Amino acid sequence: MFNNSAVLKGLLVLALIVLSFFSVFVGVRDISITDIHRLSEDDMLVMMVSRIPRLAAILIAGIGMSVSGLIVQQIALNKFVSPTTMGTLDATKLGILMSMLLVPASGIYTKFAFAFFTSAFASIIFLKMASKIKYRSLIFVPLIGIVFGNIISAVATFFAYRYNVVQNMEGWLIGDFSYIIKGNYEILYLAIPVVIISYLYANKFTIVGLGEDAAKSLGLNHKQIVYLGLFLISITATVVVLTAGVIPFLGLIVPNVVSLMFGDNLKKTLPYTALLGAIFLLICDVISRLVAFPYEVPIGLTVSILGGVIFLVLVLKKVKYV
Repeated sequence: MFNNSAVLKGLLVLALIVLSFFSVFVGVRDISITDIHRLSEDDMLVMMVSRIPRLAAILIAGIGMSVSGLIVQQIALNKFVSPTTMGTLDATKLGILMSMLLVPASGIYTKFAFAFFTSAFASIIFLKMASKIKYRSLIFVPLIGIVFGNIISAVATFFAYRYNVVQNMEGWLIGDFSYIIKGNYEILYLAIPVVIISYLYANKFTIVGLGEDAAKSLGLNHKQIVYLGLFLISITATVVVLTAGVIPFLGLIVPNVVSLMFGDNLKKTLPYTALLGAIFLLICDVISRLVAFPYEVPIGLTVSILGGVIFLVLVLKKVKYV
């Protein structure tokens, strides 16, 4: 664990600023950093309508999903549980599909209502199932969540084929920020109060991570805090999927990396989780835009590859000590 945390936090903030600045100058339209003081009217339009909104969306999504992963790991008492491995993201897709079928002319907030309900409901079911498992292995619990998520995904695929909306559903499967422009991402701002509330309740989530008996002995309403955490997680997952599609692994690997460095006190680790989540997603976004330039690889694929490798390393590292 790192002792000089202030220095590391400063380095992470600096890295985030540098990456953010570099990010807005990456794209098909050639806008040079050296021309920042004399941008044309068209360049300014590209910046204000596309590049800066995209940067804001990436930062909010990276912070929100990473913090959500940190919270759910405390609630589930398992380091390998996240919105990706507990069916939350799959349920969010199902909710969006339901809104498209039941309310064909549904707007963004109708989709949000459906997706939020299904993701919250699925998260509660997963926790109920996890609590019934006697053999609470570090690996076994998230495997149950993955199977649960696949069942939800299969149900969504069935209805998508049944009502011929497979192509519409496919749009929610792979994370992609290339369509982010001013006016179609602002619902992501709902994730900002989620992060603030998470920080205010960080100590309580830390106590919940000690177990139900320990939380009750310290006078904490365990069930209330757990449902609050699920509420926050569902909001974040819903707005991210609605805006950019599914971004896997982010809520899984970032909290684990931070935990290895700083421990499990949420009040201490939450700022690092937020910073590292935003940095990781920014790096993946820049890679996605440059690896096949002038074309763009969906960021969901880049995160899947890099996140999958890191996840395997974490699994192998943890298994040695299980």
